[in-house]
Amino acid sequence: MKIGIIGSGHVGVTLAKGLAGLGHDVQLGTNSPDKKADLTKELGKVPVGSFEDAATHGEMAILAIKGSAAEEVVTKLAPKLAGKVVIDTTNPIADAAPVDGVILFFTDYTQSLFEKLVAAAPDVKLVKAFNSVGNGVMVSPKFAETPTMFICGADTEAKSRATGLLKELGWDAADMGSPVAARAIEPLCILWCIPGMLENDWNHAYRLLKG
Repeated sequence: MKIGIIGSGHVGVTLAKGLAGLGHDVQLGTNSPDKKADLTKELGKVPVGSFEDAATHGEMAILAIKGSAAEEVVTKLAPKLAGKVVIDTTNPIADAAPVDGVILFFTDYTQSLFEKLVAAAPDVKLVKAFNSVGNGVMVSPKFAETPTMFICGADTEAKSRATGLLKELGWDAADMGSPVAARAIEPLCILWCIPGMLENDWNHAYRLLKG
């Protein structure tokens, strides 16, 4: 599958490497031209271009940028992403310092960042995923049991395709329903980060158990 990665931070680079390693045709997009040479060297055969290049390249795309920039970027790229499945990994993390290991969001619990992106780009098939775990365990996570990735979105087929990609990367997916569910999914990032902030322990993930 042709996949465009919009974002060249740790998450974008990790997913680009992982998906390319699985045989996907990956294009990484960066908005930092000065990073292009280093990224090209690090990623090898994965081409590095602009956000627009990545959006155009993929039949599927992954949004892996800072949450504070997500709405602006999605709005700008919406014409290039229309009709495509786009996995949104972003979180609405505020610039303020954590309090006792608890990071702060710039949203409240009445509307998620994901819902804002859906409203900004209604023709894009957005799926929330990858926001509740760190990049270090996103690809082929090694735990005693397969971890769970909580997802949501308005398009059933898009969620099915995202689920297939998650399975390739070593995850189970739990569909929580409509975009409103992101109000619960995004704050999972806050909980996931606490052990890292307090104890520098970033090697963990969620698992949904059913009786």
